[in-house]
Amino acid sequence: MTAQLTPEGIAAMARYVFLMYDSEDWHDTVDAEGVADEFRLHEEFMAAVVAAGASVTGGEALERSSTASTVRRGSGGQTGPLVTDGPFADTKEALGGFYVIEAPDLDVALRLAAFCPAGNVEVRPVMEMPDDAG
Repeated sequence: MTAQLTPEGIAAMARYVFLMYDSEDWHDTVDAEGVADEFRLHEEFMAAVVAAGASVTGGEALERSSTASTVRRGSGGQTGPLVTDGPFADTKEALGGFYVIEAPDLDVALRLAAFCPAGNVEVRPVMEMPDDAG
């Protein structure tokens, strides 16, 4: 996915979501210094994004997956949605946060993901919707 040109002839940046997955064991053992170190790594990542000519347009850290609820839409004989505590999938890694990045193209986004301070980073293009949709 490459950047499209705006009507003014300027390259429009594509948006990508960086979904950050990692073990949640960190929460059980981290001290104040470890939290400060983690924030520093994220600040360095955001500086690297800017240095690459891209930008961070959004993002959040998420609470532990044990605080999640899952809602399944009704199907088959089920009359309504089913709400359960906890995440849908039982995995060793959990979604811990995300960034929304504007980058010239997927190659730049993937290079930046390599600097993202997380165990695994899933990079997904954001689906652009027409201005008149919705």
